[in-house]
Amino acid sequence: MAQQKFTPDQALLLDNQLCFALYSASLAMTKLYKPLLDELGLTYPQYIAMLVLWERDGLMVSELGERLSLDSGTLTPLLKRLEALGLVARIRDVQDERRVHITLTPAGRKLKSRAAKVPGCILAASQCSIPELISLTQQVQALRQRLTA
Repeated sequence: MAQQKFTPDQALLLDNQLCFALYSASLAMTKLYKPLLDELGLTYPQYIAMLVLWERDGLMVSELGERLSLDSGTLTPLLKRLEALGLVARIRDVQDERRVHITLTPAGRKLKSRAAKVPGCILAASQCSIPELISLTQQVQALRQRLTA
């Protein structure tokens, strides 16, 4: 297969920009998630934090930040809001008080069952098959890894 090349003018067309395709898709995805997450009382960053905690409860703040690619300046206020909502508790490590573990409360664990419908709604709206979404997700993850390497 011949490699496609852009002329300098084509290279500057908005529709030929991967960054814009990703950005505009992200905006559309966020807009799609908003009413679903409003029903749960969560913002998108709070939702992804809860997803990680539903996978593995009791993570340290630093581990959660690493998993979400968020710095502590962004993560700390997010966790304080989740704590105020009664969904998580922040617990200092008894061995090292600088380490803080995030644990789900009973309300946080219970919210998981209500959130279970979100992925199906997103799948339906995407009009993609599960294999298509898995492939697309893997491609975007690989791109992210190459860009951050």
